Amino acid sequence: MGNIIAIVGRPNVGKSTLFNRLVGWRHAIVDEIAGVTRDRIYGKSDWNGIEFSVIDTGGYVVNSDDIFEEEIRKQVMLAIDEADVITFLVDAQTGVTDMDVAVANILRRTTKPVYLVVNKVDNNDIRLMANEFYSLGLGEPWCISSINGSGTGDLLDDLVKKFTKKEEDDKVDEVPRIAVVGRPNVGKSSLINTFIGEERNIVTPIAGTTRDAIDTHYRKFGYDFIIVDTAGLRRKNKVKEDLEFYSVMRSVRAIENSDVCLLLIDATQGIERQDMNIFSLIVRNKKGLVIVINKWDLVEKDNKTMDEYTRLIKERIAPFNDVPIVFASALTKQRVYKVVEAAMQVYENRKRRIPTSQLNEFLQEAQEAQQPPAYKGKYVKIKYVTQLPTQTPQFAFFCNLPQYIRDSYKRYLENKLRERFNFSGVPIQLYFRQK
Repeated sequence: MGNIIAIVGRPNVGKSTLFNRLVGWRHAIVDEIAGVTRDRIYGKSDWNGIEFSVIDTGGYVVNSDDIFEEEIRKQVMLAIDEADVITFLVDAQTGVTDMDVAVANILRRTTKPVYLVVNKVDNNDIRLMANEFYSLGLGEPWCISSINGSGTGDLLDDLVKKFTKKEEDDKVDEVPRIAVVGRPNVGKSSLINTFIGEERNIVTPIAGTTRDAIDTHYRKFGYDFIIVDTAGLRRKNKVKEDLEFYSVMRSVRAIENSDVCLLLIDATQGIERQDMNIFSLIVRNKKGLVIVINKWDLVEKDNKTMDEYTRLIKERIAPFNDVPIVFASALTKQRVYKVVEAAMQVYENRKRRIPTSQLNEFLQEAQEAQQPPAYKGKYVKIKYVTQLPTQTPQFAFFCNLPQYIRDSYKRYLENKLRERFNFSGVPIQLYFRQK
């Protein structure tokens, strides 16, 4: 399961700088997928071989001038709900503030590991001042400077001890895990209820308690799958906090724990920025994807509507637009079966292993049809290709001058690969290595 670190604290203590420090040296990885916008809220990283995600709770604040304690309190509560480890950042140079005390009071009540991290400790005099943070009652303060990185290595060494190392074979039960994700109010609950009919045996949670995402095992439609459900997570009075940040953060864990994600989009609203945020989370986690246009029964139609809609969506999500798009309605049950079918197909695509002989046949044809462009008079030649033994489709191309292969040619190869072998709905990685 994913390991999640949340960074909490009042504004201007350096949360974003710490966030960039923690995921920064992996930027190349985070940004590897062309065309993915990197939002400041979420990043993936690893330390000593242990993978984790970092969530910056300050990465989404409406207007930062008037964040009152209420806003911070919500962020802290959310971090307590969602993260495995919480880092509480304070500023050595301003010392303890009332807001720090308020945050500490909430954090002292959680059983999850909390690291009190004192930032902006740039010299020894400040290090002495940092001792006043003992008064927050959260144990020994860790002194760091996220600008120059001092202290962050020791902090991470200790942090990752709280995590489990991700085992390659943690997929003991080979049952596909399908997550239903999307913005609030796009119909996630209705879709899940349609999948499972009236079998839902979830007792209404007591008012004021959040319940964990409940994974339910279904054998239906001749398929066997687990639904990773985040839909019913919030108590009703929270609906008005329909902030991007909250729904993105809610989606993180569901996405990390799934094989295939159904990204629900409200047909009456089209694809919005927040849908794109969730889309990029799915791609960055290399999960399978089916886009479900829900509430299709509410759209005025003519004979071109569906094609037009499909074209617009593919434009928005390019370059990774080899994705099944299903027009459905959870309410009228229209094409719900199709959604399951598409998800299962994507699950199979994601597990697909291609024999090296077939790959090299493919490579030869692709190069014959279009040679890699020469670079500064040097001819680039790709010798052979093989699929890596990873859980998701990744391919290594061995060539004489890997550094001269242009992005456009990489995309050409990816598209050809997709045409030849069905990888619809699956992000694939191509690596170019020196022969």
